[in-house]
Amino acid sequence: MSGADRLSIRAAALALDGGGRDKPDTKQDVFADLGSPVSPLRRPGATPSSSSSRRLCAMLGWGGDGGGGGGCGGGSTASSPLTNALPTGNICPSGRVNAAPPPAPPRRARPDVLGSGTGHYGHGSIMRGGVASVGATAPARSSIDAAAGGSYYSRSPASCPGNLQEVTRAGNEWYKKGNYGEALRHYDQAVALCPDSAACRSNRAAALAGLGRLADALRECDDAIRRDPTSARAHGRLAALCVRFGMVERARKHFMLAGQVNQSDHAELQRLQEVERHLGRCMDARKTGDWKSALREADAAIANGADSSQLLLALRSEALLRLNKLEEADSTMTSLSKLDNVSLSSVSTKLSGMVADSYVHVVQAQVNMAFGRFDTAVTMVEKARVIDPGNLEIGRIINNIRLVAQAREQGNELFKAGRFAEASIAYGEGLKYEPSNPVLYCNRAACWSKLGRWVKAVEDCNEALKIQPGYTKALLRRAASYAKLERWADCVRDYEVLRKELPSDREVAESLFHAQVALKTTRGEDVANMKFGGEVETVTSIEQLRDTIHSPGVSVVYFMATMNQQCQQITPSVDSLCSECPSVNFLKVNIDESPMVARAENVRIVPTFKIYKDGARVKEMICPSLHILRYSIRHYAVSSS
Repeated sequence: MSGADRLSIRAAALALDGGGRDKPDTKQDVFADLGSPVSPLRRPGATPSSSSSRRLCAMLGWGGDGGGGGGCGGGSTASSPLTNALPTGNICPSGRVNAAPPPAPPRRARPDVLGSGTGHYGHGSIMRGGVASVGATAPARSSIDAAAGGSYYSRSPASCPGNLQEVTRAGNEWYKKGNYGEALRHYDQAVALCPDSAACRSNRAAALAGLGRLADALRECDDAIRRDPTSARAHGRLAALCVRFGMVERARKHFMLAGQVNQSDHAELQRLQEVERHLGRCMDARKTGDWKSALREADAAIANGADSSQLLLALRSEALLRLNKLEEADSTMTSLSKLDNVSLSSVSTKLSGMVADSYVHVVQAQVNMAFGRFDTAVTMVEKARVIDPGNLEIGRIINNIRLVAQAREQGNELFKAGRFAEASIAYGEGLKYEPSNPVLYCNRAACWSKLGRWVKAVEDCNEALKIQPGYTKALLRRAASYAKLERWADCVRDYEVLRKELPSDREVAESLFHAQVALKTTRGEDVANMKFGGEVETVTSIEQLRDTIHSPGVSVVYFMATMNQQCQQITPSVDSLCSECPSVNFLKVNIDESPMVARAENVRIVPTFKIYKDGARVKEMICPSLHILRYSIRHYAVSSS
């Protein structure tokens, strides 16, 4: 090194240290956070001495990125071997540089932030400034702490038993490949080697999130932060997970603790703000009873990243319940039950005076009540009371659910005993406490049917179907009541709906057939040739074919050949369809045995199917798939009234 270089270095050292010639670096400054090999973490509260050391390193060409164990500002703890870090003690004790600095390692290029797409995440993205990405479509496979040593709050990798860096490096490679199971196995080994390392636990959280074990990842991030409250990476990961759980207040807190936000992270904070905005609007709509808006805003919050939020799914389910979309509400509750269970204690907003955790259980109870699962409903609301024991609203809900459950049980016992009038009164008592319960209406309709009060039965079935339009049992009871009242058009309409829902139910098919016959009779139509069920009829003459297809109802003519391979494959399915659709006439023409019939119908290719309705041909299919054949036959069977 020339004399001019030495003077330049000395001047730089004096300038960085504010003129303090013999000012030593503190242990804390030298052994800063190890961070990530591709994304060094910057502490918001870095001391002037640490900052000066990094600037000096940059001027000397020793590497300014604090990587996973080398470079300035990102090395190991006190017991780690240092190669590229600033020397401890006085920077220039004699005003001269005694030895030439080590050769400058090549600087690592910082990659840009990966993603912020539309997918859901929780495991972080490659970051600048220590804030985890919230919107990556797939996990960013480089956002892991390379050395896994952490800051001076944590144990040094060199002080831990075994080859920690080798284990961590292997885990990082698996993580980058998207094999989170193998990555987790290696990170578990790293935690076992250095249990006090916040960086090891933060890496483990990233792998857990990649595996979809979000609650475990959340707890691991909490553990990392307890061990190192200044770990920007752990705060960033925890914030991203909180967004997915819909805990926006806690997410915002940890985003701020993660450190200064770079421009590249604004999109991620915008995502948090979108979730927060839609959640707030959903809450406001709920207060005013605007359930359509509440549903729309809940869906928007979930789509913007809160895909694992129990609170938002409960809000969605309640809105669907109020809109009489019970099946969707129940499906949403099923999805909620599959989510990782995390406490919502950080959510400060109350819903109808209930804390968030209690509210979720209350909505679960209400949905179970609507489907007649009264015991489960009681269990759920009891859980809500354990969480919020002094809440008066929960106490009122518990009382109502218990009274409704008791009324239903009493009504069932009376019905089994044949005391139908008393059973109807018991079900009515339950409706006083739960006036929108379709099960109680349907049960009372059964009592009216047993008592021969068909009009009352239809009325209660109508109420049940208003609340739950797809309630099969109520539809069956109403159709039977219409038949007793000889309201055949209404009866046929209900049975046609049931036929679509229960295509293999022979009893429904037979009831529909008899209702169709009765309806045609009242209209003065010929029903002499209408028949129900039977086997596939073999046609051997043109006259036999014409007589059959001109009879009322639907007829299916199957043209086939014994040795044809496609016919051999589809014939068993035709026999099955004959059993499934007993109101349809099935005919079979073997073109080898009855060539005159085939020529009269202009059939040259087999298998060919022709569908006739009341004597008119409505469809012809040549070599159809079984799916199309079944769909077509069922379609005309249920519309043959």
